[in-house]
Amino acid sequence: MTEPPAKMWSGRFRSAPHPIFDQWQKSIRFDWQLIDEEVLASKAHALMLEDAGILTHDERERIGHALDIIADNYSERQADIGNDRQAEDIHHFVELRLTEAIGELGLKLHTGRSRNEQIATDLRLYIEFRCRMLLVYLGKWIEQLLVQAKTAGDAVMPAYTHLQRAEPVLVAHWLLAYVEMLLRDASRLEDCMKRLNFCPLGSGAVAGATLALDRTIAARELHFTAPTANSMDATSDRDFVLEYLNALTLLALHASRFAEEITLFATAEFGFVDLPEEFSTGSSAMPQKKNPDLTELVRGKVGRIHGAAESVTLLLKGLPLAYNKDLQETQEPLFAASMEALKMLLVLPPFTRALTFRTDRMRAACETGFLNAMAAATYLVHKGIPFRKAHEKIGNAVRYCIERGCELGDLSLEELRQFGSEFDTDFFAAVTLEATLDCHDVIGGTARSRVHAALVETQQRVDALAAKYGPVGHEQEAAHARA
Repeated sequence: MTEPPAKMWSGRFRSAPHPIFDQWQKSIRFDWQLIDEEVLASKAHALMLEDAGILTHDERERIGHALDIIADNYSERQADIGNDRQAEDIHHFVELRLTEAIGELGLKLHTGRSRNEQIATDLRLYIEFRCRMLLVYLGKWIEQLLVQAKTAGDAVMPAYTHLQRAEPVLVAHWLLAYVEMLLRDASRLEDCMKRLNFCPLGSGAVAGATLALDRTIAARELHFTAPTANSMDATSDRDFVLEYLNALTLLALHASRFAEEITLFATAEFGFVDLPEEFSTGSSAMPQKKNPDLTELVRGKVGRIHGAAESVTLLLKGLPLAYNKDLQETQEPLFAASMEALKMLLVLPPFTRALTFRTDRMRAACETGFLNAMAAATYLVHKGIPFRKAHEKIGNAVRYCIERGCELGDLSLEELRQFGSEFDTDFFAAVTLEATLDCHDVIGGTARSRVHAALVETQQRVDALAAKYGPVGHEQEAAHARA
């Protein structure tokens, strides 16, 4: 059996790398996570080599079988790859294992390719799979938000602007706001997959392969849309990494906004939510405490994920074409952000399912503080009063109520008419809590009929997402276990 060289590039050098530099520059300590993608891409390259006459059919099958064994051997112990002392990176690791298994034939696999195109391909495959996996769990969280919205029925809560009570809304309407955010996040992940779905294999180191390879073979085998159009762009492009990390940032940001509101609503001052004990912790000093550690950690994770996007942005800024070793530094933030996003989406669905909303406290908060003032102004608009005048009249009425410690609905008709002769007995029905909700009878409004219809329509959209990405499969479960 032929012994492979210590390095994939050692022929030109007379001196071995300095041991400190050698360990420092290796990427095997983190790119071991690309073992599955490296095997898939290597098998696709072997198909192109067979088509080009570099490999016989039998040789290609032997290489493919050996690659499958390598993947199987390390499927449950991928992290062990990072401890390999000889391999420089995941590409080198696979070549070493392949040569151990089938001898010199293993060295033929690198014919007509470069690590520059290999890593570009591996990363595209990695992100495409993670997008699909995240979409599965994102769908699970959205489904739990929908379950809570349906369970809430016509329960009401205050909506806030400037963190001041503004108008009443249905609890379901508030929850559907987050569903809309998360459905946009899902669409961004899908868009990211569309743009990255082009195959760099055959791009060579920078100028294209030196063999007449049929690049469509590899693209078809790996389920890419087509080969990349330009070899220099293909080997240096990391737009798809940055786009993916930015999509994760927005997803984490939306999760953080939800977490912040739950944290606020769980305080004694609000009392709108009871935190589930199985997702809370206590204090080592204060026996009475039940702390919202889950929601606080979700808020904190945004910094990590956004930091990854910022890191890659700065790495790419001003980088000349084509491949530069700097691009190796995009991988660690990518892997870390992917894992943090997955962990977050693993815990949020069961947490959301376990939340208990105190709808009695929410309703009580809607019944004081003049949350029906907008509805009252609208009542006057229907009487022919210009809105600016109606706004002023109701503002004067609110000030009058504040001075007397009562609500608009508590005023007598005689008291109301000091602010305008337009007030009549039908005013009191127009400012009830239910009427205040239902006057927002527009698409996207919180009128009860509109929210009921929105629940049906949103469920259809969520069902379509679930049908597209399906239940969690074996590979997702494996990634789940690693998380």
